[in-house]
Amino acid sequence: MPRPPRPPLTRGRRILKCVYNPFYAAQRAFRPSRPGTVADPTVRRLQLWRTGLGLAAWLVLTMSYKPVGTAEGVQTVANDRFDQSWISTLVLVCAFPFVIGLFAFAARGALRGLYLRRSLKSFGAVAALVGAMATFPLAVAPDPETSGFRDAIGTPGTAVLVVLCAWSLGFVLYGIGLGLMHVFRTADIHEVLPPVLATLMVWVMAALDVISNENAEVPVLARVVFLLGAPVSVTALSCWELYRLRKHHGLTVRRALGHQ
Repeated sequence: MPRPPRPPLTRGRRILKCVYNPFYAAQRAFRPSRPGTVADPTVRRLQLWRTGLGLAAWLVLTMSYKPVGTAEGVQTVANDRFDQSWISTLVLVCAFPFVIGLFAFAARGALRGLYLRRSLKSFGAVAALVGAMATFPLAVAPDPETSGFRDAIGTPGTAVLVVLCAWSLGFVLYGIGLGLMHVFRTADIHEVLPPVLATLMVWVMAALDVISNENAEVPVLARVVFLLGAPVSVTALSCWELYRLRKHHGLTVRRALGHQ
């Protein structure tokens, strides 16, 4: 016999759950929640595939050409993975205000103001991530400034700060994954924006990889496959997502901008 659905949480219970559960807080901060947003299971699977492909390509490259046989190697791989995700997030943070502004500017009439108002949730997600990251140096950095701050708040204050840092760690790690998957909840602005921004981000990351000469120890052919594999596959999935949004829900970039 199917289990009856749970009643929705009240506002107070949602706030309380965010306080003690950083993963629930990350869901509230980074998942789109605009009423009327298209809820298509296939589109959601495409978003999962789009995010997972980048991780899979990186893991194949890392496991093939970087040492992971020791504890130090595993730690290096984990640090590289986190750095890669964080850099991707920073690229997205820098790129999406420009794309959102361009999108809103290109929209006609009242749509321009509507999209700008909707973008507040996306900027709020960015602010939440940056704010959570700011707790780490306050709690553990050895710099004189942060050490002086910890001395000023004393042992009880430092204990609270460490607890906040632990909460922020769960929030940030889960939030980066959700932020990349949902492209900082830009579906709250319009459903066509996440695949457009994901495509832009993955090509920018590929260009940065070429400029910074990352993975220089990897053979040329393997590096070319890695460089082009993720952007091409993510672009293909994004195009498929846009196609499904158009075919099944009548959503296109042109209509989103008010062009019939």
